[in-house]
Amino acid sequence: MKIIALITLAISLVLTIMYVANGIGGDDEYAWLTGWMAGPMLLVFAVPTLFSVANKLGGGLAALRGAVPRAFRDAPIGMGTVVAVSRTGLSVNDQPQVDIQLDVDTPNGMSFRGTARQIIDMTELMAVRPGAVLPVRYLPDGQVTLAIDAAQDELQAALNRVQMAKGHITPKQLYIAETGIDAKAVVLSMAPTGEIRDGRTIVSLTLRVTRPDRSMFDLTQQKSVPPSAVPHLQPGSAVSVKYLPHDESEVTIVTSLAP
Repeated sequence: MKIIALITLAISLVLTIMYVANGIGGDDEYAWLTGWMAGPMLLVFAVPTLFSVANKLGGGLAALRGAVPRAFRDAPIGMGTVVAVSRTGLSVNDQPQVDIQLDVDTPNGMSFRGTARQIIDMTELMAVRPGAVLPVRYLPDGQVTLAIDAAQDELQAALNRVQMAKGHITPKQLYIAETGIDAKAVVLSMAPTGEIRDGRTIVSLTLRVTRPDRSMFDLTQQKSVPPSAVPHLQPGSAVSVKYLPHDESEVTIVTSLAP
């Protein structure tokens, strides 16, 4: 929209110069009625309107380009659980603008409710639903926006630290997640213990982990997992894990969070 406004501004300026040169400066008293008058008309009426619309839509267009509003650049990342989604009535390139109400958890243990106004691709609307966890950038006053500009490693680090702040993983497990080596594992067995902690199920999980040299080791440990993860931990499932080569007594299951 801003490009259209700039092009319109350039055309109107040229037409205005021609209007002044051929109209007001000419001998014909009716010269002001010529086509050059379109220049000042565009300059006075169309250009301001176009720039106004461009400014209003700037945030949405930035979101479509994978950017975030300037105020949120380099802002810290938290994890927002979607509470409600509502359309604002505005669309950009047939993509709806929505208000996403989220309960945000931060890496330093803070929690608050915020609303992110975003342009969302129609194909991604199903991912923005109540209960979904989305990465957000947040400001000290509680304003939030989806962290669509963040790199995967930045998102993973924020997710890990939020999980530790909420007590879902221990400091040792965070250390493994940040410094351990990547490996693949197969779930041999998974049994709920009957304990529920902070809405998460405590399960006894037995894994067969494949080391980088293709040798294997088995490990049984208890894990706190969200209900949505239980179907992915059934016997026979393949999962990504991290572990310390000098200490195979514990592994962390990699919980990926895409931007």
